[in-house]
Amino acid sequence: MITRNSLVSAAAVTLAVAGSHAVAQEIDETSLSYVGSWSSLSLYQNFERPFWERHIPEASGERISTDVTTFDQMGLGGGEVYRLMGRDVVEIASTVINYAVQDAPELEGLDMPMLAPDVATAREVADAFRPVLADAFAKRYQDAQLLAVVPYPSQMVFCNVEIDGLSDLEGKKVRASGRTTAEFLEALGAEGITLNFSEVPGALQRGVVDCAVTGSLSGFSSGWHEVSTHLYPLPVGGWDHVVTAMNGNKWASLSSETQEWLMSEIRDNYENPVWESAVEETREGIACLTGEGECTRGDAGSMVLVEATDQDYAEATRHLEETLLPNWANRVDQEWVDRWNETIGSVTGLTAAK
Repeated sequence: MITRNSLVSAAAVTLAVAGSHAVAQEIDETSLSYVGSWSSLSLYQNFERPFWERHIPEASGERISTDVTTFDQMGLGGGEVYRLMGRDVVEIASTVINYAVQDAPELEGLDMPMLAPDVATAREVADAFRPVLADAFAKRYQDAQLLAVVPYPSQMVFCNVEIDGLSDLEGKKVRASGRTTAEFLEALGAEGITLNFSEVPGALQRGVVDCAVTGSLSGFSSGWHEVSTHLYPLPVGGWDHVVTAMNGNKWASLSSETQEWLMSEIRDNYENPVWESAVEETREGIACLTGEGECTRGDAGSMVLVEATDQDYAEATRHLEETLLPNWANRVDQEWVDRWNETIGSVTGLTAAK
């Protein structure tokens, strides 16, 4: 029996299909080449690759085809992909923004140790700083268009020695996830060590480093729990944001309708889902590393979870204000300092000054 409700539902489906077809008809017929972040980690496997490889072609009615790989699969260092994008070699590039700070130190302002202690604050900071990032990418990389800003899970400290809190990092050799993280560790009295991500498990196992910083789930996926014993859960390394941008010439070649459509798809079907997953991925990463809680990603480890104290928070904030922000301010032009204070400063209540 055909009811009024079934007719309404059928009409709604017909309109939705017609609407999708109309949108697809307005999209340019083109191809996009995408170079993403670490191929072995969940961000690429669960979000980047499905979005660019399947969603964009399907959502565009196959008017847009894509070619998808990662910088490590290409044998590139993470800091190279933005340069190649600026030289018209790569069309769309995603990498950890800390990998690019030698070229563009103003980018460091997005993600500093303990600047955002939770995901909600991290997103508020990223949203506030987004116009500044957009201008920095356009200036540094030949009118590149900023497309997306997403986080890895909270960047924690993995140690293969016993620690009871933040102060116990003093005197330790710690692999840092970026320059400001190294400065933070040195302010604590630790020695900040530079190592490629893939080299860390061996370095922990051999005692080349005592501790290392990465995301909870990234560390689990890469087996860091097998070569370390203690986990300190505060974001000592920030959130290791991965930023996506498109080559300026490729962006300019797209119609305004296609540009608007692409930005909407990225926001709704890539950025928002990654941010929403960050809380759960941080939680599950800790559960998988320690065995405390549910782990659906394999056999859980047995690391000792070190509880953060109020004193740890106070000490971290002091180093941020007294060391990290002044150091960063002295590496960039005053324009970027002023804009940081107007954006992130207004969110956090902190002030950067030379």
